[in-house]
Amino acid sequence: DPLPPPLPKKHLQRAESLPEQPRPQHCWGHPVPRASSILSNIPPGHEEGAPSSIPPGDRPPWGPKKPLTKSQSLGEPVARSSPQKSPRPNPAELTFGIADRDLGSLLESPTGGCGVVLGCQVGALSRLSARIQEELLGPEEHQRLLEIELRGKNWAALRVLEPEPCCESGDAWYFRVGFALEQTQLVFAAKVPKPGCSSLGVQSSPGAHCSIQRLIGRFSDHLPRELVLPAGPGEQSWSPSREEPACPTTYPVVQVLISPEIPYQTLAGFVKGSHSLHRISPGHYERLACLLLLQLCMGLEHLQLQNMGHGDLCPENLLLVQCPCPPQSQQGKEPRLGLFLPRLLISSFFKVKDKQRPCSTSQEPDWTKGPAAPPSPELPEIPSLSIYSTGLKRLAMLLLHKDPSKRVSIEQARSILQVLLWGPRQELFARSRKTLKLLQSWVEVKRALLLLKFAENSVGVGASPGLEEWLCCQYFQEVTEHTLYQVTQALY
Repeated sequence: DPLPPPLPKKHLQRAESLPEQPRPQHCWGHPVPRASSILSNIPPGHEEGAPSSIPPGDRPPWGPKKPLTKSQSLGEPVARSSPQKSPRPNPAELTFGIADRDLGSLLESPTGGCGVVLGCQVGALSRLSARIQEELLGPEEHQRLLEIELRGKNWAALRVLEPEPCCESGDAWYFRVGFALEQTQLVFAAKVPKPGCSSLGVQSSPGAHCSIQRLIGRFSDHLPRELVLPAGPGEQSWSPSREEPACPTTYPVVQVLISPEIPYQTLAGFVKGSHSLHRISPGHYERLACLLLLQLCMGLEHLQLQNMGHGDLCPENLLLVQCPCPPQSQQGKEPRLGLFLPRLLISSFFKVKDKQRPCSTSQEPDWTKGPAAPPSPELPEIPSLSIYSTGLKRLAMLLLHKDPSKRVSIEQARSILQVLLWGPRQELFARSRKTLKLLQSWVEVKRALLLLKFAENSVGVGASPGLEEWLCCQYFQEVTEHTLYQVTQALY
């Protein structure tokens, strides 16, 4: 048979890989210069051509390998991979070192540069507020450490610094006590309940807040012999050391709470002792009154958010604490009246689910029978002594209105006090009609001026920000033109 014809030969064209682009090489020991100024906007570790931190001789053979590139036939166009779009950064989180690429994407947004600046202002106020609060309260890690150290401790681990109480509220006495921690003498306040008051047993921690008393320890024990408990009018002060040696201690075991804040006075004592200050400097006194009431409103709002209620809310149970904290040797001693803004603390609170309310030191209805309308007495005539007088009188009328539906809430009272303190005042609307646009512009300019004030004080000789600055930051961080419109309608 004849052989079949040979098959035709196929000529296959082999694919060749394109040569890789040479990478820039830098000699070891001659790194690329890096900008060390704080004004540099190149994030560390992202400089172009930055050398590796591992010498070539020390690099392991199993180090990162080059990714394999896809083979391409000669003559094919090189396919350029489109870079993935990174999420647009949040204006509130921007810093001076932001890359121009990211900043450019924000500037191309519909809000433009104005929206970026406004977002940066809100973010800066939020960060400043958090830092000031940490200065006022201390780091949370330190508080948790103290709670661990005080767990299981009683009077034997504490040293009574003064036999007399540093402050007496309506339901408790407060004594300055020392506690040794790692060769450091810390000073706390020991809260001892008055006879007949069991409010300490139902107190729970509502979280850290500038207007809420913090509790870092508790124990049940007899009182030390050196403590002196003040007596009521016409009675003699009592101390366990006055008991006869042959007789056992008759004072019952009480539950004691330990707090890092040392009160020096109650709000009732402040009002009673400030008559001369109100007469000599009414503007200063009434501004202090606004700031103290504002702290009270913010504390009550915080308790509501934590599903907690307050105990007997009266001036005798609202504590005043020096702020910022003075040196340890000065804690608990009463300062000169009216020269600073103290922190106001709500000292009695409980979980709403608890069926037992703390004891009351004043005549008030039982909360389990439903909320009762507060009395609406005729307000005394309040003379106009300062720019705050008319606003405070208006606030009192709104809080004690005879019609419950027309009374303002705690949130509304807080907003009214903020407007009284930091504006806008009625003179803003003397030449311009009140509109949302006007109020929005006022908020934006005020935020910018507040941040400039912080910047100037940080490089000058101004005092470090304190409690009033924290309250102001809270206001301008959250306020909107809509809130201002409603508040100014009710106030002016």
